[in-house]
Amino acid sequence: MSFIPLALIAEVTHRCPLHCVYCSNPLEMQRRTTEMATEDWIGVFRQARELGTLQLHLSGGEPLARADLTELVAGARAGGLYVNLITSGVGLSAELLSRLIAAGLDHLQLSMQDVEESLANDIAGARSHALKLEVARMARQQPIAFTLNVVVHRQNLDRLEQVIAMAEQLGTDRLEIANVQYYGWAVSNRDRLLPTREQLKRSLEVVERARERLKGAMRIDYVVPDYYARYPKACMGGWGQRLMLIDPAGFALPCHAARTIPGLDFSNARESPLGWIWHESPAFRRFRGEDWMQEPCRTCERREIDFGGCRCQALLLAQDANATDPVCSLAPSHGIVRDILERVNTHAVPEASGWVYRIDPR
Repeated sequence: MSFIPLALIAEVTHRCPLHCVYCSNPLEMQRRTTEMATEDWIGVFRQARELGTLQLHLSGGEPLARADLTELVAGARAGGLYVNLITSGVGLSAELLSRLIAAGLDHLQLSMQDVEESLANDIAGARSHALKLEVARMARQQPIAFTLNVVVHRQNLDRLEQVIAMAEQLGTDRLEIANVQYYGWAVSNRDRLLPTREQLKRSLEVVERARERLKGAMRIDYVVPDYYARYPKACMGGWGQRLMLIDPAGFALPCHAARTIPGLDFSNARESPLGWIWHESPAFRRFRGEDWMQEPCRTCERREIDFGGCRCQALLLAQDANATDPVCSLAPSHGIVRDILERVNTHAVPEASGWVYRIDPR
C-alpha cells in the first residue's frame, strides 16, 4: 500500500506568549537555539510537495514568534503548498497580515479560549482575549479564509451557545469546536478539563441545532473527547499514513506526541531526505499495517478503520504503545478509562484554580 503525507504540520517554534493549561506540546520542548533556519524549512516544504503533500499548517508554539514568517510563507507558496497559519494572534498586526497574504497565505486559524475575557485569560495564562477579538475582526477585512478554533472542556462547555454566537458575530467561515485532547500539559489538568457525560450530551444537541440553523453560512466541526467514544479515532489518519509533523529542530514525527514512545529513533530533516524518512525510516514504519497489532485489534473488523487507535494514548494510559487504545470499549485496559470517567462524573466540578501552566522553552 502506498502512503502519501497529504498534510505537513510545521512546528516552526515551541516559543509562545501563552501558557495554555491544555497545550499539546511535549513537556520537553525544543529551545530557540535548536530551531531550523529559514532555508532549511523552505527545503522541507519543497521536498514535502514532491512527496505529494498538498497542505502546510504553520504551527508552534506561536509561529508569529519567528521573524522570518513571511519568508516561510512565500517559500511554501512557491513550492505549491496551500498555506494555513495556526496562531494565537498575539503579535499579528494588520500590516503583518497584509504582508503574509501578499506572500501567499491562504488561511488563518485563530485560537480562542472562551467567550468571557477573565476566564479566557485564566486558561491562556496571559491577557490575550481582547487582542484575539481584534485579530478576528481584522481577518474578516482581508481576502483570506478564516477559521475560529475554540477549545472546550469542563470549565467552558456550558457556554457553547455563546461560543457559537461569538463566531457568528465575528463572521468566521468555519468554527472548530475542539474538546481538549489529553496529551502534553493537558494530562496534568485532566480532572479540571474533562467534561461530564451530561455536559457532552447537551453540547452535541447544541451543535446539531446550530449546524441546522447555520447551514450554508458557517461550517461547524465538533471534536468530541476520546474518552467518551465507543471506538478510538484513527489518530492522524493512521500512524505515518496521511500526515507528517516536523518539530522546530527538524525531527520528523508521525504525530505531536510520538517522541514520548521509548525505543523510537526519529530522523532529522536536516540530515536525511524527507522521502526516505517517510517511506523507509523505522520510526514511520513502526505502526503501519497490522503486524504490530495485539488482540483484539489483530482480528477486529475495525482494524483498517481506526488502526487500533492512538499509540501515544495507549502508552500514556496502558503503559504499552502496542496495546489497543484504552478508550476502545473492546480494549482489555478499557477499565482505566471507565475509572477516569467515573471519577469525573461523580465529583463536583473542581474550581478553575490550581492549573498547571505550560512553561515556555528558553
